[in-house]
Amino acid sequence: MATAKTAAKTATKKTGNTGKMENSEFHEFFIDELKDIYWAEKHLVKALPKMKKAATSEGLASAFGKHTSETQEHIATLEEVFNLLGEKAAAKKCDAMAGLLEEADSIIEDTEKGTMVRDAGLILAAQKVEHYEIATYGTLRVFAESMGHDDVVTLLTKTLDNEKATDLALTEIAVGAVNAQAAEE
Repeated sequence: MATAKTAAKTATKKTGNTGKMENSEFHEFFIDELKDIYWAEKHLVKALPKMKKAATSEGLASAFGKHTSETQEHIATLEEVFNLLGEKAAAKKCDAMAGLLEEADSIIEDTEKGTMVRDAGLILAAQKVEHYEIATYGTLRVFAESMGHDDVVTLLTKTLDNEKATDLALTEIAVGAVNAQAAEE
């Protein structure tokens, strides 16, 4: 026999691909992971100007500047997602992003200013961040799809596509000049 709490939970929970499942454990996990990536984006937007300043090539510095603006948009998009879900936008420390940003700081400290080796290292650090974000947004999008949050799926897809484009742009900078120049230093 179901308890009153379980019965109430079941009564408010919708199932299938069109239900919102607000009171489900899966939905709560989804919200928790949104808080995690929200923290990640808020801390990344603070780290990117330091990476821009540390970059040697104008192309990489410009890419970090562009990424800063895009990350501000990602933060606003996540705030919209929280709003659509009837949740307060709140951040929960993302240990993965904290570690990746710490690694970026180490690369800056361990490489010589004004070198392409530093730029190659910064691209490595930035792409690690991008790959983490791609994995996270891709999974969150699928979670939202599973719960029928179509409006959220649209927003997360836009951010995911942007993260993929940033990763590609970083690859082009690396392959286009930075890696060859770093190899010659």
